[in-house]
Amino acid sequence: MTLPDNAIEARGLVKTYPATKTTTEMRALKGIDLAIPRGSIFGLLGPNGAGKSTFINILAGMTRKTAGTVSIWGRDIDHSRRDASAAIGVVPQEIAGDVFFTPRESMEVQAGLYGVPRRERRTDELLAALGLSDKADAYVRQLSGGMKRRLMVAKAMVHNPPVLVLDEPTAGVDVELRRQLWSYVEELNHKGVTVVLTTHYLEEAEALCDTIAIVSRGEVVACESTRDLLRRLDSRAVVVTPEAPLIAAPDLRPFEAALRPNGDLVVTFKTAGDGVEQVLNAVRAAGVKIKDLRTEDPDLEDVFVSLTSGALAAA
Repeated sequence: MTLPDNAIEARGLVKTYPATKTTTEMRALKGIDLAIPRGSIFGLLGPNGAGKSTFINILAGMTRKTAGTVSIWGRDIDHSRRDASAAIGVVPQEIAGDVFFTPRESMEVQAGLYGVPRRERRTDELLAALGLSDKADAYVRQLSGGMKRRLMVAKAMVHNPPVLVLDEPTAGVDVELRRQLWSYVEELNHKGVTVVLTTHYLEEAEALCDTIAIVSRGEVVACESTRDLLRRLDSRAVVVTPEAPLIAAPDLRPFEAALRPNGDLVVTFKTAGDGVEQVLNAVRAAGVKIKDLRTEDPDLEDVFVSLTSGALAAA
């Protein structure tokens, strides 16, 4: 079979939860169109309730869509559900484990559920890759939260799927474990695995993802390369360290000025209309003597807030 251009494709995807005695009808997904390129690390970002988990649950076969089409690795989930499921590994947001099994036993059971022959199983290899070799024969209930999360990643990979979906994989994980996990994810990606990531740590998405889609209120408000997405904001900031402490930010209109807790004065300007020189002239005119200065470009958090608040959604 020819490899598909896109690991996952969704067209007109709708999910509506019907009204109950206590709730009104809710449309969680409102005709989402997404194409996730094969071989990419794809970020799926959005505030709580945006529809990310609903989308992932549809991919995992845990939620039935209302309308639209979805294919995973070229397999339509309606017509080839088993083949589509075999092509994807999903690590859910909630930590779950077989508390009466050891990690090795849990991996073997998972491999059996996917029909992986014993001679093709990679239990010890995966446990080693996720730093769990020394816990392979301990009970899962004895593992820390971070170790349980890494075990969930290992279980999602037992059938060697070409697509891996990680839903908030580093929530509650300490910095060192987070780095180990991302190192393994990047290694998988270099081997050709397509990774779909949801995270609230925007610096992770900015550092790891090739492409990012931002979802808000069940709709995709942006889907671009990470570099292009950061260019959506046409603003920069000049950070001025004054010689003498300021009591409050001066009025620098038309520029926006704010005082940081450390005493730095931050002045934001539109790159299309102004430059650093105009900002410095305004700062000097306000009587502020400059000790030091630097410029800052917008980061992914700035874009995320702007898009999900609707400021750029219509752009």
